[in-house]
Amino acid sequence: MEVSRIRALRGANLWSHHTSIEAIATCTPDECCIAKLPGFEGRLRDRFPHIGPLQPTGHNDVIPMAYVLEHAALGLQAQAGCPVTFSRTTQTIDPGVFQVVFEYTEEAVGRLALKLAEELCNAALQDTPFDLAAALGQLRELDEDVRLGPSTGAIVHAAVARNIPFRRLTNGSLVMFGWGSKQRRIQAAEIDRTSAIAEAIAQNKELTKKLLAAAGVPVPAGRAVEDVEDAWTVACEIGLPVVVKPKDGNQGKGVTVNVTSREQLVDAYAAAIEFRDNVMVEHYIPGNDFRLLVVGGKLIAAARRDPPQVVGDGKSSVRELVEQVNLDPRRGSGHATSLTKIRFDDIALASLASQGYDAASIPTKGQRVRLRNNANLSTGGSATDVTDDVHPEVAARAVAAAQMVGLDICGVDVVCDSVHKPIEEQGGGIVEVNAAPGLRMHLSPSFGKGRAVGDAIVSALFPDGDGRIPVVAVTGTNGKTTTVRLIAHLFAQSGLRVGMTNTDGVYVEGRRIDTGDCSGPRSARNVLLHPDVDAAVFETARGGVLREGLAFDRCQVAVITNIGNGDHLGLNYITTLEDLAVLKRVIVQNVAVNGVAVLNAGDPIVAGMAENCRGSVTFFAYDRKNPLMTTHRAQGHRAVYVDGNDLVAAEGKFLYKIPLADIPVTRNGSIGFQVENAMAAVAAAWAVGIDWDHIAAGLKSFGVGADNIPGRFNVFDYRGATVIADYGHNPDAIEALIQAVETMPARRRSIVISGAGDRRDVDIRNQGVLVGDAFDDVVLYQDQCQRGRADGEVLALLRDGLSNAKRTTVIDEIRGEFLAIDTALDKLAAGDLCLILVDQVEEALAHLARRIDSP
Repeated sequence: MEVSRIRALRGANLWSHHTSIEAIATCTPDECCIAKLPGFEGRLRDRFPHIGPLQPTGHNDVIPMAYVLEHAALGLQAQAGCPVTFSRTTQTIDPGVFQVVFEYTEEAVGRLALKLAEELCNAALQDTPFDLAAALGQLRELDEDVRLGPSTGAIVHAAVARNIPFRRLTNGSLVMFGWGSKQRRIQAAEIDRTSAIAEAIAQNKELTKKLLAAAGVPVPAGRAVEDVEDAWTVACEIGLPVVVKPKDGNQGKGVTVNVTSREQLVDAYAAAIEFRDNVMVEHYIPGNDFRLLVVGGKLIAAARRDPPQVVGDGKSSVRELVEQVNLDPRRGSGHATSLTKIRFDDIALASLASQGYDAASIPTKGQRVRLRNNANLSTGGSATDVTDDVHPEVAARAVAAAQMVGLDICGVDVVCDSVHKPIEEQGGGIVEVNAAPGLRMHLSPSFGKGRAVGDAIVSALFPDGDGRIPVVAVTGTNGKTTTVRLIAHLFAQSGLRVGMTNTDGVYVEGRRIDTGDCSGPRSARNVLLHPDVDAAVFETARGGVLREGLAFDRCQVAVITNIGNGDHLGLNYITTLEDLAVLKRVIVQNVAVNGVAVLNAGDPIVAGMAENCRGSVTFFAYDRKNPLMTTHRAQGHRAVYVDGNDLVAAEGKFLYKIPLADIPVTRNGSIGFQVENAMAAVAAAWAVGIDWDHIAAGLKSFGVGADNIPGRFNVFDYRGATVIADYGHNPDAIEALIQAVETMPARRRSIVISGAGDRRDVDIRNQGVLVGDAFDDVVLYQDQCQRGRADGEVLALLRDGLSNAKRTTVIDEIRGEFLAIDTALDKLAAGDLCLILVDQVEEALAHLARRIDSP
């Protein structure tokens, strides 16, 4: 079995709404049915007992090796602890070739799972060893490395529960919530609104103490020191015991508490100086260590933190007891688990020595032995939830500390006997204020109930709403780009700052920020990332959906213009119109519950997608008497159609009419496909709630020139002849263009045409047939890129289609698009009409403009 063309589908896709890995698996004839491989399934289960039942696929009761690969990749992830459930294997039209798809939660883990699944299949096939434990270990280790940590993960899960979209901006914990102008960002447990100044203050523990003291918040005496001697001087001034810690440290690194002698102070200073150059000495406040979490000016959670410790059993050494405690599956080596393994280092040994123990000592049964004096979870400590016990005065001091420093999310460290009564009454104090505090102790405390701190943070980020901006996705065979541009123009007319992607580029507020074919998910994600975008309109091409899936989880509006022949059929195993419809309807399936699908009722395949929409449906059609339109309107639903010389929007008794004469792009309603594009755009704007006055004004002001809709029925006058430039490149588009130009008077008609090499032979020939019956002169030219075709092959297919032309009498064959344009223009006389189907849109239009401007 050969595995190839591995893709990560990072959004909703042809197969499901899950993020998935898709691969092509090519099997030998015997591998197409594992029953032909004696002993294979038994060897497979010996190596991976949890693979689950293997059921026949399709209608032929066979199990191909590709199906085994699918289930192995999914099962390995599941056994490694990844929450995955979806997978699928599909036979392609090519014998022995299958599409294998399975869900992943982390892309790197999914790719590794596929590699290991292939190794498993080969091991079972060849009867060679497969180390399952090592494979699962690799997957777990990688998953822990790349997945979000518990703090960031809790915030993300809370956002998802509120239907707020998110995007991970780095491999770390920088995450964006929402889209465009409504987005917010976090870095772990720190939000974008928190200033760098506030963070710097929190890092500077001496400055923090001064500010808190000024606000009347109790803090321990002490200051920064220059060296060990200065540290001892301060300790003597404020009185032993003391705490020695880095001036701007975090996570308890280099902190030593309850220092009672000069010898201990020297060791403590050395431990602190390892992490930072600046060291502080403070008075040691006896009592318990509490962490209070303040979010948005409110106390959200509180926990008592206890130092790492073991309890003697009368038989095991301290080192052995630590090893036993570290076997707890909740303890890990980093921050991915709820607890951290207890470290057995010099600090631990020093702590043991202060209690009269060493690593080999065997404590008596029930004896508690501390491994550290500080209680940070990151050094192996544990936590007990005390949120419900916090006295209002204690909560008020914590909030005051957070506000004085300027932190929106703040971890306030308090040392006192209890949080049941005010800090001042106990001689306690606030010893630290932390930016980006860890949330593990509140989410999954060692004892007590977890707190929904992620929800509190998300509520602080989004007091109202879900951070979404209107997103309109447009797809179909023809008309996508014009419809996208027109929708964007209508939005802009209403005052929205619009981000738009199409085959011409990426635009924000009308300014192009990227060039080329930008109709894929990468460009759409860039628009959603832009902070100046109030609404987004995306041309959603088939290729991007196949390669990577959608760029969004939900859209407010999905527009399907039409489904026609010639739209890359035969590529990527999309071979029929039905296949194409299944792909195109992905955007309809991902319409929000309160969203709208705008569907062409005149196209039965498109109209049938209504049943796949969770939201409502607006139908549009040129013919208002279309039976589907009639029924839809009778039921009181929205519809857009043409009645006489007006474009009409109707819902129940509501009617709004716009004269076609006031929609220049339709040329007084004479260009049918532009009328359909206008109807689709109106329906989309209506769905988003754009005011009708703005819609009407936008339709009227939408420019029809090459500067606004390049390559979309751009009309020029050349020495009394009419010249039309268009990017139509499939039979359906050409047929629509022919119908449009037939409404325009002409003495003689000519066309400049080529063909895209990645179309089927029958589609290219059909283009020749169509133009041969509609034009007097035909100028053929070869595209700049033949897209896999041999030199001259496309022109030969076009000539074949022209062989029985009913109208064409002159055929010129030119090498080069610009030369072909010149050839056609040189033949034009006043009253003629020439349709130029451009390939290099911008370059061809620029060349055409120069010719027209020349005398």
